This record gives sequence, C-alpha cells and structure tokens, in this order.
Amino acid sequence: MDTHVALWWVNAHEKLSPKARAVLLNEAYTLYFSMASVWEVAIKRSLGKLPGLHGGIRQLLAKMEEMPICLLPLMPRHMEVVEALPFLHRDPFDRLLVAQAKAEGMAVLTADENIPKYDVLSAW
Repeated sequence: MDTHVALWWVNAHEKLSPKARAVLLNEAYTLYFSMASVWEVAIKRSLGKLPGLHGGIRQLLAKMEEMPICLLPLMPRHMEVVEALPFLHRDPFDRLLVAQAKAEGMAVLTADENIPKYDVLSAW
C-alpha cells in the first residue's frame, strides 16, 4: 500500500475509497507496507508535515501491528528495478514502491494517478 493509503487507513480518513477500504478489510489479501514508506513518514515528520501523527513512526508501526499488515523490507533486487524504471514520476518513494511491486509481483493500493503509468498492477 502507498504511504498515503496507510495514513488514511490509520486515521479513518474520508479520502479512502470504498474499493480501497474493501481491499484493506478483506482477509483474503496479504497486505504489505514498505520500509520505503516508513522512511518517507520519518522524513515528513522531521519536516513537520504530518502533525496528525503525534507518536510518529512508533505510533504508525504500532497501529500496523494491530492490523494484519506485513512490513516489506528493501532488497537489492528492488533497487535494480528502480534503476530500470522509466522516469515518469519524480517521487523517489513512489518509484521505489513501484519497483517493489514489480519485483514481488504485487499490486499497489494507491490513489496516485502516476503509479499505473508504470505498468504495475494498482487498485483504488
């Protein structure tokens, strides 16, 4: 799942689409949250961009542990895919999420319209 999806899910935000909510609640799916997203949240918190996440990374990870969500580590093969991606999107975190999805044969749960441009499975 993209970083914004996890943040919206944790905060029960109205921007979470009905389809995304259904995916998140469906126990048939294995959900993954990338360490790239953990890194992104840490950076944004250090810049003061996520004031609603009072406990920072610890709060986010604690909430993730309450849900059936697996952390997806960063692997060398993911970096190899990043290196080969066309430069369609400037966000380095999103590019890494796309690479992980491609390398692992996963879909990305995202509202970002740029992600599907990479020919990766996505849902929203």
